[in-house]
Amino acid sequence: MYQVLYRKWRPRVFSDVVGQPQVTETLKNELKTGRISHAYLFTGSRGTGKTTCAKILAKAVNCLHLKDGDPCGECEICRGISDGTVMDIVEIDAASNNGVDNIRALREEANFTPAAAKYRVYIIDEVHMLSVGAFNALLKTLEEPPAHVIFILATTEVHKLPATILSRCQRFDFRRIPAEDIAKRLQYVTEQEGGSLDPEAGMLLSRLADGALRDALSLLDQCLGRSREITVQVVNETAGLAGRDHLFALADAVQNRDSSSALQTIDELYRGGKDMARLCEEFSSHLRGMMLIKTMKNARSILAVTEEEWNAMQEQALKMPLPTLLHGLDVLQETLDKMYRGGDRRIEIEMAMIRLTSPELDDSKSSILRRLDHLEKGTPRRKVAENTQPASDFTLPISQEASNEAKKEPISAPVAPSIPEVSAASSSVTEKSEEHKSSTAVKAPEKGAEELLKNIQPFSEWPEVLEALKTYSRTIAAAFNGSTAYLSGGYVLIDAKNEMAFKLLRESSQRDHMREAIQNITGKVYRLGPYRPSGDAEKAKSEDPLIALAQKAQNAGIEVTEK
Repeated sequence: MYQVLYRKWRPRVFSDVVGQPQVTETLKNELKTGRISHAYLFTGSRGTGKTTCAKILAKAVNCLHLKDGDPCGECEICRGISDGTVMDIVEIDAASNNGVDNIRALREEANFTPAAAKYRVYIIDEVHMLSVGAFNALLKTLEEPPAHVIFILATTEVHKLPATILSRCQRFDFRRIPAEDIAKRLQYVTEQEGGSLDPEAGMLLSRLADGALRDALSLLDQCLGRSREITVQVVNETAGLAGRDHLFALADAVQNRDSSSALQTIDELYRGGKDMARLCEEFSSHLRGMMLIKTMKNARSILAVTEEEWNAMQEQALKMPLPTLLHGLDVLQETLDKMYRGGDRRIEIEMAMIRLTSPELDDSKSSILRRLDHLEKGTPRRKVAENTQPASDFTLPISQEASNEAKKEPISAPVAPSIPEVSAASSSVTEKSEEHKSSTAVKAPEKGAEELLKNIQPFSEWPEVLEALKTYSRTIAAAFNGSTAYLSGGYVLIDAKNEMAFKLLRESSQRDHMREAIQNITGKVYRLGPYRPSGDAEKAKSEDPLIALAQKAQNAGIEVTEK
């Protein structure tokens, strides 16, 4: 008879257990030093190795030739436990043996010494299913069992166990197995079974398993039954998935408020046999991924997606505001609850998409926050007036206005000071006094170079600024592709390889668009400046037209002061 993969490849030693080093290393050390407890509690989600470790531990405490904390698998006790001839290892399903009478029988049986092994081991699976009376009957025996008895309790719902039981056991928490570890194990099993597994297909199986290796092996078993060469397409067909393009299409429909497109996508998936509850879960997971991308510095290690999907999610996340994502997650979670309470799944998902694409029809708090965010970003937070804007480096060089006589109206233009790593401007040429109307004075930056350098940090919201800038000026947004920016006090210092970008920003209209985009994303008004390495800064200083103008003024006998 064919043996399924999760049974065939169940670990037989602690070293083969995947993703639970905090459990296996502790148990091996206890076995090597002889510090064996009388009661253990293994808790964690399904498929993480609780029952597997319980069976290995039951074999190890009775093994005649222990090898570095692992059972040898060769002695008569190990072989007897494996083939079921040693009756001193008792597995009990608490879901079907949860009464007081069952526990009383266990207590009476525990008094007898083992027939062949050193210890009589009771493995009680799903122990949280025991009744209150059964727990009370187990208490005394669990606290002070006979010297030859060991209890191993396993449960997925540890919160249902009485505190009196918890305090009598050594507790080990089993974590969800990382997707990378599951993928490696699947790759090994597939090779041993004579098949091949694409890395992307392995990651897809790992993601579908949600941290449970048993589920992943079951899915792999189905895929091998379909084809010996497992690709992403084979996994999609076997698991009933329709790829992930539909998730990006639904997200675009939400962002563009296109109800028709969203409903058309759902109809195509429904006709293709897609389960609507699974679609709701997948779309919720997709929005969660984009939420993590927007709120974390690096979410790559958390999201189990292929490199292609990661790049696509990053691009899409830049376009979707965080309130939109939170609103989507809120609506989808509510929709899932309704589906599992018996509502028509197709109707529920269609209503959810209409609420997401038409937030004005939704009166929830998350919808209101989303609409407020849209209004704020659609309208500047405060009117940007030319006479209130901070000085900027991106103005026409003063050398192009050299024809202006010093006796004319005062010239107002910024100066880019030389600082070791950044170059920012905030100086102007002004009148010195009523008696010297023809004189000019060059002001130094309000903040010195050293002070600007102290708090310089990357501008993490710069990609969102460029995305928002497309609504104002696609030309300037395209010119700044591949650029980065930094914050230093009240300055945004831009590092761009394309000189055309800086030429565009010397135009007041384009400069205003950049300021408005930054203001709409951050809620603050910043001065603009270029980010230059120290060599570039020194060069900029030597070629700065205002400094040259000031030198000419001094040579002409005009007093120039620095403030």
